[in-house]
Amino acid sequence: MSTQRIGRGWGVLAWFCGLVFFAPVAWMFLTSLHSETDAATNPPSIAAPLTLDGYTEFFNAGAWPPLLNSFSASIGSTIIVLLLAIPAAYALSIKPVEKWTDVLFFFLSTKMMPVVAALLPIYLIAQFSGMLDNISFLTLLYCSMNLPIAVWLMRSFLSEVPREILEAASIDGAGLITILRRVVAPIAMPGIAATALICFIFSWNELLFARVLTGVVAGTAPVYLTGFVTSQGLFLAKVCAAAVVVSLPVLIAGFAAQDKLVQGLSLGAVK
Repeated sequence: MSTQRIGRGWGVLAWFCGLVFFAPVAWMFLTSLHSETDAATNPPSIAAPLTLDGYTEFFNAGAWPPLLNSFSASIGSTIIVLLLAIPAAYALSIKPVEKWTDVLFFFLSTKMMPVVAALLPIYLIAQFSGMLDNISFLTLLYCSMNLPIAVWLMRSFLSEVPREILEAASIDGAGLITILRRVVAPIAMPGIAATALICFIFSWNELLFARVLTGVVAGTAPVYLTGFVTSQGLFLAKVCAAAVVVSLPVLIAGFAAQDKLVQGLSLGAVK
């Protein structure tokens, strides 16, 4: 068998796997454009008339506050994580501290404990401090969850920065903040974008803590989405419409940063 035929075979297999993974997303989007009656048919009525009633009901049911809460917590926590992770990664890669491998292992060890095991202590802390149903507390919690991953990623990215450029900037009299802002950040921008996108996705999709620690005021989009599954039944068209809307910010962010994401991941974070 020639190399060209093998390449075509792998190409066909890749397209098939892509279609298999894309099919549920396409079905969800198509179902969101159907009425509840057509969406509930078995098998699904693909040729049914299209309507935007599911999206209209979703937004009319009070979807904006949860969406804004998710944006606030995800974007706020991502910015704080980057502000903390970049200097920490700089210290661990470009200016390595003593026993830096132990420091990295400590960061990684914080992700080994099951999330459920920390749920009760965090809930009691939030209750004692009066921070239940508070979006600021959820933002800080997301920061603590994403910071270890961000440090690991940024450390790998910053290790690719040429030392000669940093030494030249230091000789010219640039301080640490200036080096980070005007030298390291532009060079490592693909890695920063990849890290920011990963932290944003993790924060946006988080459900367990948001479900337990929030209520009416600080409820996020994933928590609001679960509210469509009621004892009265599953409103499939409305759920699909809500799932499409909740998924859009992540898809838009990934599409907008796809070039820098590929460049960033190729710097060494995933090898």
